[in-house]
Amino acid sequence: MSGNGGSGTNAAHATHTEKRPNELLTSWFVRSGWSKGELARQVNRRARQLGANHISTDTSRVRRWLDGENPREPIPKILSELFSERFGVVVSVEDLGLRTARQSPSATGVDLPWTGPQTVALLSEFSRSDLMLARRGFLGSSLALSAGPALIEPMQRWLVPSPAVPRSEPEPAAASGRSRGRLSKPELDLLESTTVMFRQWDAQCGGGLRRKAVVGQLHEVTDLLQEPQPEATTRRLFKVAAELAELAGWMSYDIGLQPTAQKYFVLALHAAKEAGDRPLGSYVLSSMSRQMIHLGRPDDALELIHLAQYGSRDCASPRTQSMLYAMEARAYANMGQPGKCKRAVRMAEDTFAEAGEWDEPDPDWIRFFSEAELYGENSHSYRDLAYVAGRSPTYASLAEPLMKRAVELFAEDGEHQRSYALNLIGMATVHLLQREPEQSTVFAAEAMQVAKKVRSERVNTRIRKTVDTAARDFGDLGEVVDLTERLAAELPETAAEAV
Repeated sequence: MSGNGGSGTNAAHATHTEKRPNELLTSWFVRSGWSKGELARQVNRRARQLGANHISTDTSRVRRWLDGENPREPIPKILSELFSERFGVVVSVEDLGLRTARQSPSATGVDLPWTGPQTVALLSEFSRSDLMLARRGFLGSSLALSAGPALIEPMQRWLVPSPAVPRSEPEPAAASGRSRGRLSKPELDLLESTTVMFRQWDAQCGGGLRRKAVVGQLHEVTDLLQEPQPEATTRRLFKVAAELAELAGWMSYDIGLQPTAQKYFVLALHAAKEAGDRPLGSYVLSSMSRQMIHLGRPDDALELIHLAQYGSRDCASPRTQSMLYAMEARAYANMGQPGKCKRAVRMAEDTFAEAGEWDEPDPDWIRFFSEAELYGENSHSYRDLAYVAGRSPTYASLAEPLMKRAVELFAEDGEHQRSYALNLIGMATVHLLQREPEQSTVFAAEAMQVAKKVRSERVNTRIRKTVDTAARDFGDLGEVVDLTERLAAELPETAAEAV
């Protein structure tokens, strides 16, 4: 492997010019379009965000990395983050031909202990670090994205029964000397209603506006979980913690903080298990699946969805099951499997039709999955199939009527502005696939108007990609030229860098 040092008696005296060049790192570096100076500046800036103020990289150091020198921590993890963000896929340390120090799974990554006290401790530590390091949310040099077996295998332990732990009756608050203690039902109700409010804000305003407030609330709940509580209260608190951690992860994903998002999702799944809420756990896994699709890992997305479906098959409501089928369809679409994608789309539609017959009210976290969301997800599956199939007009024509209906319903709804913007962008991409650039620019312009009302880097990035595609394919068209100029003025690239 490149960068492994020489052999024999001369190894200790080898100079960097005698090392094997790091071809993997060089390949990613060349494709990035960065200069050595720009990469060095980005590494230094990220290191300062991590508090690693001793890092001071320059162009000569970058040249030595390309020549085969293995940088010390935290630089390999920083490079992994930078290239992952640049390309929108997981670029691991190993993908860059670098080595990283092996660290304790309890402190880093996603392979964490499945026990209540450690889940509380990790949630508390992670949320506190996020609040302290805030702005871009890079929480220490150990934080990196996991994918493949390193992600899937630890998540499978969600289904393994926890060993029975004898519970002792907690001491009364006065006897234990604590000023806080057993929560009343009105206090628990208020915590749960606050979580509902945060979720509404996210749908309306995007992930960038209230993320720190959600993280702060999560940290407060972990404090309560460390107080002596009756078992039923503890389970409700774990449920609140799971919902808040999932929402913190979703908001982090929405503004482009992918490693942070994944860690929150993993911790949310742990909390959902402690709450004994398997449908909520399946919802968390669906969010992780969506992130993997976004990062170009549909195989991982499918594994996560199948795990969610298996774990909640006998307890999830029809609405939740429909959402899981819709995400399964997205995964199959991105894997280029049209038959399985179409079957999952039909299952999503058929199961959603049963939602009105469900006797119990749905939990708030799944109420977002409306008829509009169903149409939107299924239309995006056909749109994704069109791209995977080489810009197929056949699949684009299947997507168009569903996407059109989703846009109409979201426009009537008025509350889910981010979803409205994403489906407007979807319509723009469908018209590009059908080689109808004039209609595409109309929807893209509408999406830009909505995007200015929400703080969502995901929305902004998709608009930019859609307009870039229009400019590449139809750059001579007046409407496309006008839209490109408007994009530069109204959603400049610097807005993303400021998040």
